[in-house]
Amino acid sequence: MFDLDHEIEKWRQQMLAAGIKTPVPLEELESHLREDVEEQVRSGCDVQQAFATAAERIGHPGVLKEEFKKVKTTKHVLKRKLVWALAAAAFLSCWIEFGQSPALVFAYGILLTGLIVATFVDFAHFMIPDAISIGGIFAGLLCSLLLPQLHGQRLLIAGLWQSLLGIGVGAGLLYLILRLGKLAFGRQRLALRGDAKIVFTESAMLLPDKAVSYDKLFYRKSDAITLDARTVNLAGHSYHDVPVRLTPASLQIGSDEFDPAEVAHWEATGAAITLPREAMGMGDVKLMAAIGAFLGWQAVVFSLMASSLMGSLVGCGLIAARRRQWSARMPYGPYLAAAATIWVFAGKRLLGALLTP
Repeated sequence: MFDLDHEIEKWRQQMLAAGIKTPVPLEELESHLREDVEEQVRSGCDVQQAFATAAERIGHPGVLKEEFKKVKTTKHVLKRKLVWALAAAAFLSCWIEFGQSPALVFAYGILLTGLIVATFVDFAHFMIPDAISIGGIFAGLLCSLLLPQLHGQRLLIAGLWQSLLGIGVGAGLLYLILRLGKLAFGRQRLALRGDAKIVFTESAMLLPDKAVSYDKLFYRKSDAITLDARTVNLAGHSYHDVPVRLTPASLQIGSDEFDPAEVAHWEATGAAITLPREAMGMGDVKLMAAIGAFLGWQAVVFSLMASSLMGSLVGCGLIAARRRQWSARMPYGPYLAAAATIWVFAGKRLLGALLTP
């Protein structure tokens, strides 16, 4: 006989083993699990199936651990003394450079503090929090409206227009690069040992050594996971030696097609799998838009060129020193932040020197 409390206790142990040990999140997850099971049972579902479905909806422990890690990483960064020491140094530098206008000091200080936090988080977890990027866009718009001197303007509406133009150019340019990078480097082939088992759940793909959330794989409708499967087991169907293609909207196994939303769990075995990947994340696009909101379109163009140069030099240096491989991921946000910082203090002078005959 199925014992719900016993199964929930086993589920808790799996969560604890995955590293989700903070009492409050775990208690909240269990509360959601129980509520989902009760709701399904009231609708006439068998309690065992209800538990399995509810557990799938909450997600695999490994995926949940990554999501909690993102939040913890951001909070951890904000608690580091070095971050606030650098922020204080940024405000002091702004005061030395722009002390004749306290409002400019405050606006640039806010921008640089956001860039410092984004740099630390991106280095730690290859992501830039929306609180920094999207928050920076709105902060830049507001500062530009109230302080058109940010863009060398006198009229409030002129400052707002330059900010909007910076957002458009920044987001547009980097999104175009993201799309081109996707075409050139948008697939990653992973070799698996032997005929490894791959489990596909409602929210994640479980490889032999890790769990990968679909949110990290499917950024757009055209993204696809493909493999030449040795075997596939799905809702009473068994397949042998068939191609498999999974997208956000469809699951193709051989000549059969299924709706992924209706298939909560299926398994496959194979020697390799090809995953979609991003050459650059949307967090970088939003961060560039925030830079444009504060500094305008000229700073966007400068930041793009300078960050690309810095990133290339650092990447090649690390490869030459055998500290990374060609295919290894490298955060781009820190180089955008460094380039924008250069623009704040010296960009216009550098641009003038380059354009002077």
